[in-house]
Amino acid sequence: MIQSREALEQALKEIPVVCEPDQIDLLLLHLSSVIEKNKELNLTRIDSMENGIYLHIVDSLLAVPILTSVGKELQILDLGTGGGFPGIPLAIALDAHLTLIDSICKKIEAVQGFIVQLGIQESCTARCVRSEELAREAPSSFDVVVARAVAQLNVLIELATPLLKHDGMLCAMKAHIAGNELHAAEKAAELCGMQIVSRETVNLPENRGHREIMLIQKTADASIKLPRRSGMATKRPFGL
Repeated sequence: MIQSREALEQALKEIPVVCEPDQIDLLLLHLSSVIEKNKELNLTRIDSMENGIYLHIVDSLLAVPILTSVGKELQILDLGTGGGFPGIPLAIALDAHLTLIDSICKKIEAVQGFIVQLGIQESCTARCVRSEELAREAPSSFDVVVARAVAQLNVLIELATPLLKHDGMLCAMKAHIAGNELHAAEKAAELCGMQIVSRETVNLPENRGHREIMLIQKTADASIKLPRRSGMATKRPFGL
């Protein structure tokens, strides 16, 4: 664990993101708990602390400088959280409240266990719910919707739009954005009253690849009724 701590501390300096010693303890405890739970429940393909430090913790925290520039005490939704990434690391590192959702209830049960184990219940909650259902229940409730390697951009834009407050942001974290995906996203954004604000490429430490982070802002009302029925965003996506 000492080697893991040193590796994480060095990686955070390179991003750069500042974490206190107790925050680093929580980040490593979450990762080790995910790897242990993964033996009985498929939460991740990453099964070692070394890889998880870069491809889960650091990858999740790449969004911290961007989200910090958006504001403080944000209400942030992690769409498709899986094993709690990026939501739990962001809840540990940011002055914000994170709501983590996933449609697979077994994953959310595991994530709820991690939240209790880490003692971060005041800043982090988890729910088994589809984004379309949450949008009907609590429309325009979030300052930021964050999505890490969940779906194509045009799908994310549709799902995020009814959840966001006016001027709210979708923060999409992806390994690669192809030209056709960007074109479809621009068309979907126009329909949904969203506008692409920025696109940044960030390198992971230790030559672990790069990530593209896009901020897409809700600037107007959508010209179509949202949310659609659950699953329609994937089956019949806008922008194609």
